[in-house]
Amino acid sequence: MINHLPPIAAIRAFEASSRHLSFTKAAEELNITQSAVSHQIRHIEDLWEFKLFERQGRRLIITKEGQLIVPVVRDFLDNMKRVLNEITNTETRSSIRVSLLQSFAVKWLVPKLGKFKELYPDISIWISTTDDIVNFATDEVDVAIRLGYGDWPDLHVDSLLHEYVFPVCSPDFFKRITPPQRPADLIHYPLLYRHSFDICPRWRDWFRDAGLIVKSLPSGSRFPDTSMSIQAAIDNQGIALARSAHVDDDLKSNRLVKLFDVYSKSPVSYYFVCPHKIMAQPRIAAFRKWLLAEAAESQISFDRVIRGDVDSSVT
Repeated sequence: MINHLPPIAAIRAFEASSRHLSFTKAAEELNITQSAVSHQIRHIEDLWEFKLFERQGRRLIITKEGQLIVPVVRDFLDNMKRVLNEITNTETRSSIRVSLLQSFAVKWLVPKLGKFKELYPDISIWISTTDDIVNFATDEVDVAIRLGYGDWPDLHVDSLLHEYVFPVCSPDFFKRITPPQRPADLIHYPLLYRHSFDICPRWRDWFRDAGLIVKSLPSGSRFPDTSMSIQAAIDNQGIALARSAHVDDDLKSNRLVKLFDVYSKSPVSYYFVCPHKIMAQPRIAAFRKWLLAEAAESQISFDRVIRGDVDSSVT
């Protein structure tokens, strides 16, 4: 009695070889070498102690034993594919694939996802981060959170957040330095920069909005995105120019403090976007409703800080 089954790779090699009657063509289909196919077939034959194929001249012939086994093998592989597809489709129906900037994911969305999971435990959020605008027709993405002007005419678009930009540092860093008395004093402190290209306000813009024309900025560490410069500020490395969506929680928890009541308003905002055809799907509707509510709450918080209703400034 045969008590041992061969590995799945060997079974697939046998099934492909039985269809092509060629180890070479089977190897091409499976993207492996011809010798690997031959090795897999020999492994099954040694395990079961009978031949699956024979050579008649240059032709490969399947044996009687092989002919008896082929239908069983094909049924097994077909059933396995069907079950895996069902599992995958079920997971996809209960998940939402979200594309957004890494910095916004790290500093705003991901910390809030626990609340979404409490409300909708059967919906999984799959995060994909990129600086590029996704193509819903070709990329495996359901919805996106984009930073821009909201001009995507072929998509459903909801405004989420309007941002302000202002300098921040850690409370410990502020205690170690001579407190700056006016915006111009920041030129004499280590400033943290982001070197990615975008249209959000930068240090020159903030100094301009503070009434200063700065010809030369001091040298300082540079980071590929805002979240890294903010983390450097939290770690007492200097003063970062923060976007309100990235530091709301850090200001509330006193990991960061805002320097001066001077801010630049970002010309771009965050938007929820998705294809019109999926808007009515319950999982998409649930995520959109939750996201809009969270964004509205954050916007109120940002506006209160800027108006001075909440004292997060140290000067």
